[in-house]
Amino acid sequence: MSDTIDYGNLMHRAMRTLIKEVLNGIAEDGLPGQHHFFITFDTMHPDVEIADWLSDRYPGDMTIVIQHWFDNLDVMDAGFAITLNFGDNPEPLYIPYDAIVTFVDPSVEFGLRFDSNEEDQEQDAEVVSIDTAEHIEPEGVPEAPMVEAAEEDAPAKDAEIVSLDSFRK
Repeated sequence: MSDTIDYGNLMHRAMRTLIKEVLNGIAEDGLPGQHHFFITFDTMHPDVEIADWLSDRYPGDMTIVIQHWFDNLDVMDAGFAITLNFGDNPEPLYIPYDAIVTFVDPSVEFGLRFDSNEEDQEQDAEVVSIDTAEHIEPEGVPEAPMVEAAEEDAPAKDAEIVSLDSFRK
């Protein structure tokens, strides 16, 4: 038994579970209102399954948009499968939750970012403001630019960034 509670890893798992629960709701009921997601993931993660031409084009991170057209959303314990349209080319993808780098819903100014810490090989997770999340380039999804998220007339609210490093010893 450890001498300390590993809040960092507990928070990491909780945030991945949140993504899973949100996607489960979308798989069952569809996207409500103006909700849509920008999900950036590591294409080099060993369990990611994408077409060869996509992994060749995006050999690091890739951002997908779940908004207007998606099909076959299947949410599983370790990840999710989805079919997305890339220039009139429907492509099936499998993305494990551990491969997710960011998860953003700009319609409600919500974002999660999972950062890798090379020193201790653990991942840090943080809640990011939508202003920070909007700087994430949606590579690989030309049919849904980030500009759509800025169409609301309401002023943007700043959100507090919470880094798990502050909870670690």
